[in-house]
Amino acid sequence: MRTAYSVETVRTAERELMARLPDGTLMQRAAAGLAAACADLLGRVYGSRVVLLVGSGDNGGDALYAGARLARRGAGVTAVLLAPDRAHAGGLAALRRAGGRTAAPAAGAELVARADLVVDGIVGIGGKGGLRPDAVPLAEAARRSRAAVVAVDLPSGVDADTGEVHGVAVRADLTVTFGTHKPGLLVDPGREYAGSVRLVDIGLALPGEPALEALQHADVARLLPVPGAESDKYRRGVVGIAAGSARYPGAAVLAVSGALRGGAGAVRYVGPAADAVIARFPETLVSDGGPRKAGRVQAWVVGPGAGDDASTVAEVLAAEVPVLIDADGLRLADAEAVRGRSAPTLMTPHAGEAAALLGVAREEVERARLAAVRELAGRYGAAVLLKGSTTLVAGAGGGGEVRVNATGTSWLATAGSGDVLSGLAGSLLAAGLSAVDAGSAGAYLHGLAGRYAAGGAPVGAHDVAAAVPEAWRDVVRG
Repeated sequence: MRTAYSVETVRTAERELMARLPDGTLMQRAAAGLAAACADLLGRVYGSRVVLLVGSGDNGGDALYAGARLARRGAGVTAVLLAPDRAHAGGLAALRRAGGRTAAPAAGAELVARADLVVDGIVGIGGKGGLRPDAVPLAEAARRSRAAVVAVDLPSGVDADTGEVHGVAVRADLTVTFGTHKPGLLVDPGREYAGSVRLVDIGLALPGEPALEALQHADVARLLPVPGAESDKYRRGVVGIAAGSARYPGAAVLAVSGALRGGAGAVRYVGPAADAVIARFPETLVSDGGPRKAGRVQAWVVGPGAGDDASTVAEVLAAEVPVLIDADGLRLADAEAVRGRSAPTLMTPHAGEAAALLGVAREEVERARLAAVRELAGRYGAAVLLKGSTTLVAGAGGGGEVRVNATGTSWLATAGSGDVLSGLAGSLLAAGLSAVDAGSAGAYLHGLAGRYAAGGAPVGAHDVAAAVPEAWRDVVRG
């Protein structure tokens, strides 16, 4: 499992480690890892042109020491000092001894334009509120240049704890981070600015719970249900799907398609799209008497394509089994009914739906995704899966660590894809997973299935559903 810790936790761990080590050891460890990553990216260090963008913090010191190592290997290294009087003294001296040069910010844009590699050491992980005006031209020059851009610990201008970006930020091809991932490297929009991320072990012992978790294959494999010798379709779990309408029958078909591939033993369907569902999936158990008369289920999925059927949503919310609420169900669900449920609830909004539930603009949710998912989970007392380029899953109440998933592809931004995910995650709920685990494992499999189905080309939601078994097998094989 990949984990990310808050700035406060990282700072505490750094102080504790530095107290036990000779002065400067920790920075040298970081600089060695940074220099190695830069050398790998360059391929040929000797004769290359390297520009360091150096602020006043420890990230600037890391960049200077790494620059000195590259200069000793024959690179031409120039440090652009944004705060010459506050640049790290030891790092600056090391760079000069190795033959490196310094320059004022006014010359920075021209130097960056001619560079082979730019190292961003402007702002450290404690930076808040975006770049200072004098750093903005350098960040923009780096974006325009043909040079590879390496960020030290975190791209400058990205909030380390949230991934928020206020104004201009450095766009890196590679971020070399130390000790642990920071949340801002895993959550968009910050993740988009980070490029590839390389973690350098500097010996930190991180206390307490992480702020973010990102599941890997092995983690998901441990969560997935496996039928035993005595299993039958009912023991494996039955998921109910209350979805679709005369206008949107396809939403029901797609939700059922995800549910059939999600590990439960059977799928019950209630709603006006029964004919379309049976025509596509004859193994579905169809009922025309509403959720209460559908028969026993271990979990419900309600809302995809439901139109204005508020009564069905209310009936499902009254059930004493786990419920996944998606799409129209999010709009129709009574907030007090959701908060008053004793069984687990998983809400699965995209950014627009989350914004409507929170009463804010969609752009605010997209800018501060971590805050939005926590706020929704706290306000509704439910687990929340916030869909998007990086899907986030928060537990009921919004406290504790948040799960982040990035297995998807931009081709998943297609009509009906979310309906497949709701059925898939709902089936995992019925199979016995917790709301957070069902949402996390469902998003992971759904993202992988999207990659396999697309293969770099446009894809339909039905293709994504069909690729779920391949993703499942891949995860189990490890």
